[in-house]
Amino acid sequence: MSKQTIAVFGEALVDDFVTEQVVGGAPFNVARNLAAFGVATLMVTRIGADKNGARICDEFTRFGMSEAGLQVDERGATGRVVVERSAGGHRFIILPDQAYDYVDTDQALAALAAAQPRVIYFGTMAQRHAQSRAALRAMLDASDAQRYLDLNVREGQVTERIAHESLKLADIVKVNEDELKDLFRWYTHTQPGTAADSPEMRDACLTLMRSFGLQGLIVTLGERGAMYFSADGAVVANHECHAPERMVDTVGAGDAFSAVFLFGQSQGWPIATTLARANAFAGAMCGISGAVPADMAFYAPWVLAWRAGEDA
Repeated sequence: MSKQTIAVFGEALVDDFVTEQVVGGAPFNVARNLAAFGVATLMVTRIGADKNGARICDEFTRFGMSEAGLQVDERGATGRVVVERSAGGHRFIILPDQAYDYVDTDQALAALAAAQPRVIYFGTMAQRHAQSRAALRAMLDASDAQRYLDLNVREGQVTERIAHESLKLADIVKVNEDELKDLFRWYTHTQPGTAADSPEMRDACLTLMRSFGLQGLIVTLGERGAMYFSADGAVVANHECHAPERMVDTVGAGDAFSAVFLFGQSQGWPIATTLARANAFAGAMCGISGAVPADMAFYAPWVLAWRAGEDA
């Protein structure tokens, strides 16, 4: 691996629909997309020595990913989320004490030292247990890589304290509108009820950034695009709608956005270009089933267009 490697820390798991098992986990979705773009990707996670673990290993192979950061727990079970279908949609039961809760620090540090990544991506879900949280902290302490936090506030899984600690550790943070409202409520005691690109919203976001010493804040707005707030007060917005002709599901759209944003950074794209391409790719992901495509050919036109300096 080269110094252009992007390290991804967090859960690789299986969504269990009873009739089928689908590999997922936000960090693993990001890592697979990055690998498909041709980025050297170090996925630091822990799985069990079971059938679900084998499914995850198959995805490492399918995407041509290094297994240097993949840990196997001989006793713990591979992460699993039970998905129950109902008339109102789906109910997700996130099981406790899964293999990804017990990432070994020494193994993680050894993989990190060999890879020397340029960026470390991390979320909040895999920090719910002290052991994996300690492994992440050790990785961040041992590296001068840029830190990209994809905040995911899940009731019963991620506490405000974990969110606060993660924000203090991050350089760039990505949130959706609901998560941004949580941050405003927790840390600024304001709830701007104005448009996303209003002066009031900009000021509130910049106040939040100053509180945590952030370099950048990304706010995704669904079909209304995304905005990037910079520490110098600059705001870049892209409000193009990229809803697919046929909406299938929104699973993995945010992860697709993060992957393109990180890829764009690695390629030196301007922020405006990066937002536009990330929005477009996330929109396309809503037109397929699942968090990543079943057919690797899905990626080819995007990568070719980006290399040519065009939009897919």
